[in-house]
Amino acid sequence: MTTTSTKRWNRDEVPEEQKWNLNDLFTSDEAWEHELALTQENVSEVIQFKGELGASATNLLNGLAAQEQLEERVTRVATYASLKSSADGTDPDNQRDSAKVSSALATISTKLSFVQSELLQLSDETIDQFLKEEPKLQTYQKALQDIAEKKPYTLTPELEETLAALSEVHNAPYMIYGRSKSSDMQFDSITDEDGSELPMSAALYEDRYELAADKTTRRNAYVSFIKTLKQYQNTFAATYATEVKKQVTMSRLRSYDSVTDMLLQPQEVTKDMYHNQLDVIQQELAPHMRRYAKLIQEKLGLDELHFCDLKAPLDPEFNPETTYEEATSTILEALEVMGPEYTEIMKKAIRERWVDLADNVGKSTGAFCSSPYGVHPYILLTWTDTMRGAFVLAHELGHAGHFYLAGKNQSLVNTRPSTYFVEAPSTMNEMLLADHLLAKTDDKRMRRWVITQLLGTYYHNFVTHLLEGEFQRRVYELAEADTPLTATVLSQQKREALENFWGDTVTLDEGAGLTWMRQPHYYMGLYPYTYSAGLTVSTAVSRKIQTEGQPAVDRWLNVLKAGGTKKPLGLIKQAGVDMSKPDAIKEAVAYIGSLVDELEKSYE
Repeated sequence: MTTTSTKRWNRDEVPEEQKWNLNDLFTSDEAWEHELALTQENVSEVIQFKGELGASATNLLNGLAAQEQLEERVTRVATYASLKSSADGTDPDNQRDSAKVSSALATISTKLSFVQSELLQLSDETIDQFLKEEPKLQTYQKALQDIAEKKPYTLTPELEETLAALSEVHNAPYMIYGRSKSSDMQFDSITDEDGSELPMSAALYEDRYELAADKTTRRNAYVSFIKTLKQYQNTFAATYATEVKKQVTMSRLRSYDSVTDMLLQPQEVTKDMYHNQLDVIQQELAPHMRRYAKLIQEKLGLDELHFCDLKAPLDPEFNPETTYEEATSTILEALEVMGPEYTEIMKKAIRERWVDLADNVGKSTGAFCSSPYGVHPYILLTWTDTMRGAFVLAHELGHAGHFYLAGKNQSLVNTRPSTYFVEAPSTMNEMLLADHLLAKTDDKRMRRWVITQLLGTYYHNFVTHLLEGEFQRRVYELAEADTPLTATVLSQQKREALENFWGDTVTLDEGAGLTWMRQPHYYMGLYPYTYSAGLTVSTAVSRKIQTEGQPAVDRWLNVLKAGGTKKPLGLIKQAGVDMSKPDAIKEAVAYIGSLVDELEKSYE
């Protein structure tokens, strides 16, 4: 099956077998519409406990159970609308349904805000007593503990309600950034090496031109990209500075020691873990990545390596093709090491149409996995018959396997672990696929290609996102000291973070400093650095699977089944890795060094 063609399909032209099966969520739009109305009515089943949650252990249990049941139904309703919109955002019905869900969610969430307020008013002694009296409350123990940890930082119910009422205003910086990026930014078209004119957009730059083998296309696209960023730098700086100011103000209002403490709390991560991740990788990875950069410069015959050349392919002529059937069969072979239970989930995902793979007008770019509790995960990607797509699919199947196992073994309230852990199961599958492909071939170019794919994964998580994390760390330090965050200050901090990492290996122009404007991640708290944490864990565990075999696999499967029942440090320890010390990070960096070694040797 191939989905590459000159004409893009409309959604209704896509063959059924290439679309996800939404009937597993709702058998028809009418059934969805009916449930959307019903969930809004059924909020009363939770509201009946208002003012009474803390009256007895039974009340607390029944109230939390009612909330959880409603949340499961609301999630299913929201997922259906969201998936339809992702598959075709141009369809006016999908746009209308998304708006309906948004409005319903806002109303439901306001009506249920009493739950958190009442739980915060319960003393630790009362909660302990209730847990003893009612064994079924054990399910909610971690959720109750998480809420109790927020107690010292919670304001009066009236103030909390006021802040909740301002949530749209608080979310405005992110909304303004996203709106201007998707709707207002215009880019000059570019020319390739043959002088042909090519269209240009932010998505085209990030998905295609930045990775182009042709130097002219790559560099012209960068010039166009930076020219537009420059035009928006003051607006985006004001928007981002507002976001940071909001976070710093909130951390002071809530009496946190620092904004960093506030942002790390929901991740359940210590400051040491956070700083280890940023410090160790930057110090120890830089020499290996500089060697890799020099290799790209040498093999592509460049006088100097510009910042925009870093993602150029090392061997542009070699890009193995594969059909979707071949790719899925290779992935299943690679994941056999995980045992029959896990492999069966992967087969179900492929056989029972969890994956939406065709390209069509209006479909979201990129790839994601959505996991509505009680149904099964759904994966969106755009298949283009290249082996690179197999790594993307393996990654999303890793998320799917994780949440399917967690969903089968935990209640809804305990399925999701901290973001610090969440990228480990997905990158684990990429590791296992790479190990399998390397074990299967002695062909020099194929091995080189597999290694560059792996290095692409590390570059994304250990360089791009990690340097975003370093930039954030610098910005928050400045903000805590009440330094105004102007476009000049932000660009200078970004450029310094890049210079410290790349040294004189890469020519950094003024535009490199402007790349803080690229990422929406800065509006999501301390999110960027967590990508490297997940990949550190999967690197360590995939090495253990290679050396120990079954015991390491069994530990990993138990961790996936544990969902969010433990804090990330405990989950990762269960897999046999200690993230409280820098050792696992150092080992992951050393492994990247060994990949660069093999690449260099492959040219001898």
